[in-house]
Amino acid sequence: MTVYFIGAGPGAADLITVRGQRLLESCAVCLYAGSLVPRELLAACPPDARLVDTARLNLDQITAELAEAHRAGHDVARLHSGDPSVFSAVAEQMRRLDAAGVPYEVVPGVPAFAAAAAALGRELTVPAVGQTVILTRVAQQATPMPDGEDLATLGRSRALLVLHLAARYADRVVAELLPHYGADCPAAVVAMASRPDELVLRGPLGGIAGQVRAAGVTRTAVIMVGRALGAEQFPDSHLYSAERDRCGTTVPDGPGAPDGGSRPER
Repeated sequence: MTVYFIGAGPGAADLITVRGQRLLESCAVCLYAGSLVPRELLAACPPDARLVDTARLNLDQITAELAEAHRAGHDVARLHSGDPSVFSAVAEQMRRLDAAGVPYEVVPGVPAFAAAAAALGRELTVPAVGQTVILTRVAQQATPMPDGEDLATLGRSRALLVLHLAARYADRVVAELLPHYGADCPAAVVAMASRPDELVLRGPLGGIAGQVRAAGVTRTAVIMVGRALGAEQFPDSHLYSAERDRCGTTVPDGPGAPDGGSRPER
C-alpha cells in the first residue's frame, strides 16, 4: 500500500487541499504531529482509523509505524504542517522508505509563508521593488546551516527574507540583517497564521525583535524582512497591461504561462 505525505497547511482546517482531505477520509492509518497539526483535521479520518501522534516519536519509530502499516495492507496519511517541501523532515523519511521498499506519494499543502503573506495582505513580489523571496532559517540548537547560507550572506541580496523556526532568536536575526537592510526596513512576524489565535506584528526591522519579546512569541511563527512588505509606490505590472500588444516581450504559451496563455513578462 502507499504512504501519503500530506501537507496539512498552516493551521486552519479548511486550508488543506481537496486531494489531502480525500486521502485523509480514505486512509486506515494517520500519523500526525500533535504539537503542530490541528485536531480538527483528524475529524476527516475514518471512524476506525488508527491515529498516531508522532510528537514524541523519533525518526526510526515513525518509519517503523509506516512500514508496519504497509505490511498490514493499509494506506497511510502522514500529515505534515504547511507544505512537505519546506522544513518538514520528509526527505529522511522518504530515504528510509526507499530502503524498505515502501511506496509513497507527496501531496502539496499551503505553506506557512503563504498564509503569513495573506494575513499581512501583501504580495511578496512587487514590481521594481522585489522579485525574489528567500526561505531560510537560523542555526541555533538545530542542524548547522550549509556554508554560504548564513544570514549575513543571504542578507547581502536584500531580497525578501522569510525565516522559519527563528522567532525565539529574533534579536540575533535583527542584529545580522541590520547592516544590509537598515533599521527602517519593513518587517513582520506572523504567529499561528490562519488559526483563531493568529498574531500579526509589523514594524521597522530595528524594533521588531522588541515586539516579538513583548508578545511572548517563541514558536509557530515566521519572520519576514524586505522592502516589498511596505511598498506603496511602484509601477503596475506589465502582466495585464493595456499596452501589452505593443510590448515585444512575451512569456511562452503553456502550463507555466500566466492564465495559460501568452502575456508580457512581469
